Amino acid sequence: MLYIFKSKAAGDLILLEANGERILQIIGKEPAAKGIILPEQMPAAIAALEKAIARAEAAPDKAAEPDGGNDIPAADRVTLRQRAVPFLEMLRRCHSAEKEIVWGV
Repeated sequence: MLYIFKSKAAGDLILLEANGERILQIIGKEPAAKGIILPEQMPAAIAALEKAIARAEAAPDKAAEPDGGNDIPAADRVTLRQRAVPFLEMLRRCHSAEKEIVWGV
């Protein structure tokens, strides 16, 4: 399954299921087939993602990354920051424009 996040203020953002679910959990949303993030929820979502990124970078370990446990060299792993930055940019743009983000519609 793919998560396709849409908004009138930004281009579509497509994430694989595991990555989309992880980001939704971090921002306090239940991973589901359909959902919405309202503009008034976006500052808290941005703060939660930034905090999770800082925590992952402060104490990097294999369990913190979604591909943890694999024998992938550290330099080749995709970090939470790399996965979350496009979503953070979308949140910021949509918050500024006061437009919601939806998925599954």
